[in-house]
Amino acid sequence: MAIKIIIADDNPFIREGLKIILTSYEEFDVLALVNDGEEAVKYCRTHDVDIALLDVRMPRMNGVEATKQIVASTKTKPVILTTFDDDDYILGAIKNGAKGYLLKNNDPERIRDALKSVYHGTSIIQDEMLDKIKSTLSNDQHVSEAKIDTSLFTQRELEIMAFIAKGYSNKEISEQMYISGGTVANYITSILDKTGLKHRTQIAVYYLTGKVY
Repeated sequence: MAIKIIIADDNPFIREGLKIILTSYEEFDVLALVNDGEEAVKYCRTHDVDIALLDVRMPRMNGVEATKQIVASTKTKPVILTTFDDDDYILGAIKNGAKGYLLKNNDPERIRDALKSVYHGTSIIQDEMLDKIKSTLSNDQHVSEAKIDTSLFTQRELEIMAFIAKGYSNKEISEQMYISGGTVANYITSILDKTGLKHRTQIAVYYLTGKVY
């Protein structure tokens, strides 16, 4: 069954270009192209959409706010795709429940693989963005020096959090730690329960910065 996607971008050339790229892969079915976040939210509320691919800067409603509303009212998984690697947008999207954050200059194959990963339950954020978040927050005088309270976690959980922060998939973590994928998933569930976080991307940011977003 094809992964059902909508594309929200106020630039018609970008919308059409992404549609051409994604429809070239049999894994995807592009249901609609919309102009802004408000249209994306309305569409997701009235249709069965697997992934909403959202630009950040759009009129009427940006991708960060659209992410918040889509997560709150639908089962659609929002993925931010943008040319802007602005820290505020990254953190806002993550806080609002984005399942992925990718730059538009990625190769089509990388976008395809990322969307497939999101569909199958893995949150995606590029290494460059995690590094940028860590660097910016560590240099921000308004950010406290609080770090992860390691006493909350078992040694296994801390190891898994470190792997997640490096961008490892569950399969790769299981291979590195010589445990089953199910065991990895159980550890991740435990980490989410202890921190109140919602998904892997937030675990990565939390591990790198000591902050909950």
